[in-house]
Amino acid sequence: MSAPARAFTMRHVQLLRALFAAVAALMITFSSDHSAPVGLSVFSGFVLITALVQVLAAWLVVPAGSRWSYVLLAAVGIVAGMVSGIPAWRSDDLFFVVVSSWAIVSGGIEVLAGIRARRTGGMPSRDAISVGALGVLLGIVLLLIPAGFLQEYTIDKAGTFVLSGIILGVGMFGGYAAIVAVFLGIAGLTPKQIDAATAASDSNDSAAPAEHGGER
Repeated sequence: MSAPARAFTMRHVQLLRALFAAVAALMITFSSDHSAPVGLSVFSGFVLITALVQVLAAWLVVPAGSRWSYVLLAAVGIVAGMVSGIPAWRSDDLFFVVVSSWAIVSGGIEVLAGIRARRTGGMPSRDAISVGALGVLLGIVLLLIPAGFLQEYTIDKAGTFVLSGIILGVGMFGGYAAIVAVFLGIAGLTPKQIDAATAASDSNDSAAPAEHGGER
């Protein structure tokens, strides 16, 4: 493997994904505005920068047989990020359609990739299955929230407030991002098995030319 690939490992992929998920979670948590424009703005930035990380992972880290999932995840993220990044389109309905679709599709890809990795003993499978399952769960929860939901509630000495479907939806996305940040952060800070799997794959790739009469 080339020098740039050795400098960028699966540990860095996990930590970068955790960092950007944490930023998205913090932006949602500390914003008093949980409207569709704000939610889609944060979501767009999150999925686009995560797609860039997945492209780098496919190029520099992941062995050839496992790159398909990272390429697909990057493609889905780019499409979702571009659609949600158009200010004139940012509505409550678009939020639920785009975010739930992205969550179910990307989550399904990660779950499938994790299952295949478990069978072949390739890249780490538990992390992919867990993060993918969280994505699918987010998508299902968003589908169950009525976009036009409105509920007034009163807090003593504070006043009357309105809880809407979009507030719940944006909050759910923020909660998902926070959980993913913690999970991938822990995974990235315990990289022994991850880097070992990558090293084993690299070793097998480098040994192939020698087996066919190449340099030893």
